[in-house]
Formats: sequence, structure tokens, C-alpha cells
Amino acid sequence: MTYAGTGVNYDEMDPFKRKAQLAARETAGNIARLNSGEFREFKPSRGESAYLIEAAKSYFAHVEEGLGTKNLVADAMYDLTGKSYYNNIAQCTVAMIVNDIITLGALPLSVAMHIAVCNSDWFNDEQRSDDLIAGWKHACDLARCVWGPGETPTLNGLVVSEKSLLAGSAMGIIKPKERLITGNIQHGDVIVIIESSGIHANGLTLTRHIAERTDGFWRKMGHRLFPHTINLRALQDGYLTLLPDGRTYGETLLEPTLIYVDVVEDCLDAGIDIHYAVNVTGHGWRKFMRATQPFTYVIDTLPTQLPIFNFIQEHGPVDDLEAYGNLNMGAGFALYVPESQGKQVVEIAKHLGKCAFIAGYIEKGEKKVIIRPKNIEFASKTLAVR
Repeated sequence: MTYAGTGVNYDEMDPFKRKAQLAARETAGNIARLNSGEFREFKPSRGESAYLIEAAKSYFAHVEEGLGTKNLVADAMYDLTGKSYYNNIAQCTVAMIVNDIITLGALPLSVAMHIAVCNSDWFNDEQRSDDLIAGWKHACDLARCVWGPGETPTLNGLVVSEKSLLAGSAMGIIKPKERLITGNIQHGDVIVIIESSGIHANGLTLTRHIAERTDGFWRKMGHRLFPHTINLRALQDGYLTLLPDGRTYGETLLEPTLIYVDVVEDCLDAGIDIHYAVNVTGHGWRKFMRATQPFTYVIDTLPTQLPIFNFIQEHGPVDDLEAYGNLNMGAGFALYVPESQGKQVVEIAKHLGKCAFIAGYIEKGEKKVIIRPKNIEFASKTLAVR
């Protein structure tokens, strides 16, 4: 099974993103009129996970992100178990936003919620609505930011009945300007991986294909979302299939995405010279070579192999190349720092309750990612987001 085969093909989406970036660059001069040209676009942020506006003494950051389809798993589990899981879903949405904004050293100031529904009666489910609100507030506390504005459009005809589309945006700041993470990667830097809590919020379309092709799921849910997959290997109990650790497939998929604001902020406060930061989301481990410079990223040590990834690979089936090319596979976030500071980053993360380790190193050379324990290489042409 491949991610592209489930309808999510980055080779088809990335050309649009690159064209949009080219058009967007042409608008950069529009802000020069403000305050006698004090504000200007920070050009190197184009194509990064966060967009920056430079001011005299600071940088302002802006991010827009969506949850994707993870809440469809929550909806299915709500029907099957009576538990909404929307507190987890809220944290995942906020995490998708703030984990992008910190990649350049910006700390989130405010996060906005955007939830689109088909009919306004979606909000009549108090358990689900209350869970969403509580989870969003909790996530903002974890991200050390304020919950600012929001939008709740009813989009009958665009959003499917009884479903919702979750997204949001954030405003952040880098102050003083010396805290900017500039992409100053050096030969000999180490790659510190901060582990994920699970699949986070990328690859859910693929994981839903695995669950929703089971006959038991169709009987319980009463519809067929993916009829072309019915001849593939089915799970006995769909989302309620037990993993080796005793948790259900659906519950494990809905583990909330970790928020890494605290790690980045505390590292910067400690004087760690962060040369680059990567939020490992779409494009999987190919993201390690997101920076424009020609470096080779060598991974010698893998994160803890969580049961969810073994399960996905077995029941997809999904091979290593596909899995590491699209899923986080236990790596939630990565920091590139001088070798002398690697252990300090690990200790800071550990103090904050997160697992981290030195996974590999960076060397000058051809732009690619080498995952030695899996004998995998990703060439630069496999990541075309700029």
C-alpha cells in the first residue's frame, strides 16, 4: 500500500505549492508602505514551515495549518465506543500549527481555531463540543500561547454531513532577533530527534484505508468509503482491532500529537545554537533535507519502534521506503546543533518529559538522507517543496 495510492500524492501537490510561492513572492513589496518601510519580508523564510516578516527589533511569524482527516477516525471511534476523542483532536490541530512556527525560532503568541461544518446542528453534541474546547485550551497552555480568534463557518455542500474540517493559524514572534534559527547548518552537526507519541496527524488517509476495508467495520458503520480496497487484507475488528500492547487500533491512532514549543524555547533560553529545526510531518523523513544547502543527513540510530508503525506496515502492507518517506516513524521533531551541544539538547527534552536522542550527523556533500539501519536513501529530487 502506498500513500499516493490512497489519493495523497505529494508529486501532484508540490508543483502547485511551488507555483504559489513564486506568485506570493511578487506581493512582498506591498508591506513596504507601512511605517516608512520598517517592515519587510524575510526572504529566506519562503518555503520554510513558517513565514517571517522582519521588523527593526524582531521577526513576526505566521503559520496556517490544517488537521487533515484525523478527526474522521475520531468520528468512527465515537460511533463505536461513545467516546468523542475531540480533546485529542484539538491538541493535534494546535500542534500542527505551533510545531511549524517554532522551526525558525518563533514562539507562538496566539492561535486561532477554524472549524467548518456542514450544518450548524453539529455543535448540538455537547460532549464533542466541550471536548474540542477543553482540548484546544489545554493545547494552547502546552504551547505557552493565548487562544485568540476563531471562525465557525457552516458550509453545506462543501463539508460532508455530520463531519467537520479543523484548521487554524498562529502568530508568533522572534525577539531578540538573535534567536532566529537561520538554517546555518554546518559539517559535523548532530541530528537530535525528539520522539513522537505516535502517528501524530500525517498519514491518516492511509491508516483509514487499513481499518475501513474490514467487513465488520462496514456492518457497524453501514457504508463503504473505499470500495476499491475490499480485496486487500482486512482487519478482524477494524478500528477496534487490538495491538500487541492491548490498545485498539483506533485509540492508538488518536494519541494526541506532541507539542514541541517547550523544547525549542528552553533550548534557546539555554543558549543552544540551533542551526536548523524540522517538524517531521508530511514527506516523512525526507523532511530532514528541507534546508536548501547541499548536505547529507546520515541516520545511525532509530527512535523507539512504536507498535502502531509495526501494525501499519504489517496490515497495509507498507514497506520501509514508503513508511519512512511519508510517516514520522517515531520521529516527531528534529534539531540540528553542534556536536558539543547534542547531549544538552537531549537533557533539556528529558527534563520536559520528552524522549530525545542523537540519531546521526550531517556532512557536506550530495543532498540526501541516508537511514543506515534500514538501508534507505532519499535523494534530493524526492523532496520538492520549494
